[in-house]
Amino acid sequence: MKILGIDPGYAIVGYGVIEYSAGRYYPVDFGAITTDADMPFPLRLQHIYNEMVSIIIRNDPDEMAIERLYFQNNQKTAIAVAEARGVILLAAQMNNILISEYTPLQVKLAVTGYGQAKKPQVMEMTRRLLKLESVPKPDDTADALAMAICHVQSSGTRLKNMINSRNTIRNNGYFSGGKKS
Repeated sequence: MKILGIDPGYAIVGYGVIEYSAGRYYPVDFGAITTDADMPFPLRLQHIYNEMVSIIIRNDPDEMAIERLYFQNNQKTAIAVAEARGVILLAAQMNNILISEYTPLQVKLAVTGYGQAKKPQVMEMTRRLLKLESVPKPDDTADALAMAICHVQSSGTRLKNMINSRNTIRNNGYFSGGKKS
């Protein structure tokens, strides 16, 4: 099963695609979508949307995990991130990707086993679980990969049942959902 993890933003959107199979994580694709601060905001949103659709088409993920927004002190920034998150969700929805949301606390707990873990601890554990030589940069990319790992950890039996069910359906040629054939 392929999972697309997203760390939403409007200057930098981290993304990470992992494959989960036989109890192991495999990195498939990861990086960041960036927008120029001088670009008009609607064009930034359009760029994020177009790049997200491109990532989805290129990687064909089964599900997406994205950070659940929480209110910050700076309302202007929170609103802009929410708008960027909206176009990301739209890109996933338009491509029939199942969407799950997680809080930073859930990600820390799922990846490190400790809800109060510091960012460097989460990033290092993400690197280890994916057997990467170094922590991906920018940090938003590592956060997105951690989000995808969190989805696998949090989904537990439901995800395993879905993987088995989809494999059976695909092997028997019955899959008729959305973009897959």
